[in-house]
Amino acid sequence: MTSGNGRSLLELIDGADERGMAAAGLACLDRCLPLLAPDRGDALRPVWAAVARGDGEAWGEAVAKARVDLDVDGTEDAGAVRAMLAEAPDAWTSEALRGWAAACSVTALALHGRYDAAGVPDGLVERCRAGDADGAGPLLAGELRRQQAVLESVAHGPTGLRRARELSVEGGRVLRAVVSRRARTA
Repeated sequence: MTSGNGRSLLELIDGADERGMAAAGLACLDRCLPLLAPDRGDALRPVWAAVARGDGEAWGEAVAKARVDLDVDGTEDAGAVRAMLAEAPDAWTSEALRGWAAACSVTALALHGRYDAAGVPDGLVERCRAGDADGAGPLLAGELRRQQAVLESVAHGPTGLRRARELSVEGGRVLRAVVSRRARTA
């Protein structure tokens, strides 16, 4: 499953600028936030504001504050989400943001895949990122589409951040509902 313009997720990340990479990583973190702190959906708002401004100093401060605000205990999945936040670079540089965006992409896809009924066979996440989503369950496929849509949206400039936020809110709701349903049936 490649994006509408035929580019894989890996190609979209490679072609993104600093704002695009920051938005991509942050959107993955935001969509997975229900696994860490289901009632703290607004905790990343200042980080989104820093991305909108493209302000490296504000970015570092907002990330540091979010780390403190979201320092909560939780499950193994919560630990993976906390690690995404912990690994957010303090510096607004292409190299640091690209590595973080790529790592967040992998983590978010793997976490979504864990909640698919069929699970995630070895290598599926990397195949999805390279453009081959054969065998991906609905949650994994949906997360892949959201990641591609975020990168395509922010490639059009700061105005695309609104769409990226909308996709993150939608994705967070989907994951929250799946986790809630699974908890009720467990």
